[in-house]
Amino acid sequence: MDALKIIGGATLRGEVRVSGSKNASLPIMAVRTLTQVLSHMGARIERQGRALLIDAESIPHPEARCDLVRTMRASILVLGPLLARFGHAKVSLPGGCAIGARPIDQHLKGLEKLGAKISLEHGNIHATASSGLIGAEVVFDMPTVTGTENLMLAAVLAQGTTVLRNAAQEPEVTDLAEALISMGAKIQGAGTREIIIEGQKLLRPCRHNIMADRIECGTLLVAGAMAGDPLMVKGGIAEHQRTLVDKLRAMGAKVEIDDDTMRVTRPHMFSPVDVQTAPYY
Repeated sequence: MDALKIIGGATLRGEVRVSGSKNASLPIMAVRTLTQVLSHMGARIERQGRALLIDAESIPHPEARCDLVRTMRASILVLGPLLARFGHAKVSLPGGCAIGARPIDQHLKGLEKLGAKISLEHGNIHATASSGLIGAEVVFDMPTVTGTENLMLAAVLAQGTTVLRNAAQEPEVTDLAEALISMGAKIQGAGTREIIIEGQKLLRPCRHNIMADRIECGTLLVAGAMAGDPLMVKGGIAEHQRTLVDKLRAMGAKVEIDDDTMRVTRPHMFSPVDVQTAPYY
């Protein structure tokens, strides 16, 4: 898609429900491209309504192909768990078999800290840990969501204790930790700058509800503030929208929160506000 053409002037009213979080489901597993990646490896995946049943008991091909990985950078998230489970993995570099503007060096450095041997050959990452991964202290140069998630996924099956410092604190990281804990993983500190993981020999199947997509929810709240008369946004997590709601109210929008429903009404006149972005904390 090269452009979006938006024709304004209409009010928004009624009710809209927030979807499950794409960024939370990626490391846990529930989007189309990653489904293809896992299916190619040998996992059995079945959609049951709004649920996805994944049977990864047998993975005969621990390899993520370039033609699939190039369509979604987050496919790199299969590297950590494949390496921890099988002791080897082959994953194409994201972004069309080349390191692009969003490098994965923090992923690779972290896995090397856990004892992996990594080489880059013909656009592929070859990773081995023939004796298994060993828990270690990993300090990220900067907070990275997928880097934190990849190391968590690797460390839950590593031998001993892994400590991730300067970890990403986004709610999606916490959601992944909750899913892993329900599988039997031992994780402390998810959602803070330091995450401690006690490696386990085996994990068990689990049933996990994906958190609401906070980006989609925020987008709907902004739309309601611009044209809501009113707009009811249901299913979002109000705590994740706290800063945005404060700004929308400061601009003059009326935002009412009741359990999982946020009611947004546009103001007669907007007031200016200052906004400064920063890493999530």
